Amino acid sequence: MVKNDTSDARLLQLPKVDLHVHLDGSVKPATVLELARRQGIALPADTAEGLLPYMQVSDDCESLTEYLSKFQFVLRFMQQAEAIERIAYELVEQAAQENVIYIEVRFGPHLHTQEGLLVEQAIEAALAGLARGEAEFGVVARLIVISMRHESEVVNAPVVAAAIRYRDAGVVAVDLAGDEAGFPASLFRGLFAPAKAADMPITIHAGEAAGAANIEEAIEHLGAKRLGHGVRLKEDGEVFRIVKNRGIPLEMCPISNMQTKAVSGWGVYPLRDYLRQGLKVTINTDNRTVSDSTLTKEYALLMAHCGLTIEEIARTVQFSVEAAFVDETARAALMAKLEQACRELGIALQA
Repeated sequence: MVKNDTSDARLLQLPKVDLHVHLDGSVKPATVLELARRQGIALPADTAEGLLPYMQVSDDCESLTEYLSKFQFVLRFMQQAEAIERIAYELVEQAAQENVIYIEVRFGPHLHTQEGLLVEQAIEAALAGLARGEAEFGVVARLIVISMRHESEVVNAPVVAAAIRYRDAGVVAVDLAGDEAGFPASLFRGLFAPAKAADMPITIHAGEAAGAANIEEAIEHLGAKRLGHGVRLKEDGEVFRIVKNRGIPLEMCPISNMQTKAVSGWGVYPLRDYLRQGLKVTINTDNRTVSDSTLTKEYALLMAHCGLTIEEIARTVQFSVEAAFVDETARAALMAKLEQACRELGIALQA
């Protein structure tokens, strides 16, 4: 294993890109305290620290299903436009604190309609928060709209339709998330057909809690241009070749992948092998609060446990810029920031 100094200050200074982070998984406990007071909702604890067991998984988390249960706690505080807008703004603020220059935030708007909000109003609130954060902190922030696997097409189809309508207002893609093992990708071919027809970018959670067959289905039939996680890609050589030959980026989330038991431990985590075999690997936080994650922390753990060099970390950021759902002018500006910073930090960036 390559030795690395994971306390390298350059990790914090390195410009970062987060392509896979969920809004409802990144709510600050202090914000929940304040929202609960305003909304008149009783809490099981009266301090931010006391709320952590309800919002954050522990080291003994046993599955993706257990991991996803943490989201139910915060959703009741996210049924008002003002709350959604604030949480989106604060996520951009969190990202800015560790030099993130671009972020794509995942958001299931229909989960926030329990008290009368329309799907469109929920999307507009999230977009407003991201725009306010972008204006204040300089982090380019965009929205990916999620459909949930456990919902019917009656619920999900309007979500996809709304995402398409808002594509010029800050929504850059659609996604499918939730219980992958219980609801395979093949069930959702019809759901994503309108997005494919509209040439709307699609990224699908696949290869996290189910095997490579879900990855193939996501690519060949749902139209995925990127893959959320893709940890289990190695289980099928032919699917691996499809992903490599087509240059389909993987949105890997190391800390989350450990917690959901997508892999059994760092010793068998395939990220380094994927990267060195020529896959376009990106590194992301998934859920900053639920996973107690930052990109800086993700990078440091990969250096410590998987032997990545800081040059390889920078390479994954480069892949993230290339994979971002932005126009070429914005992409060029992001790449210029990364290249300049790498020169200043003495990090060799692959041409």
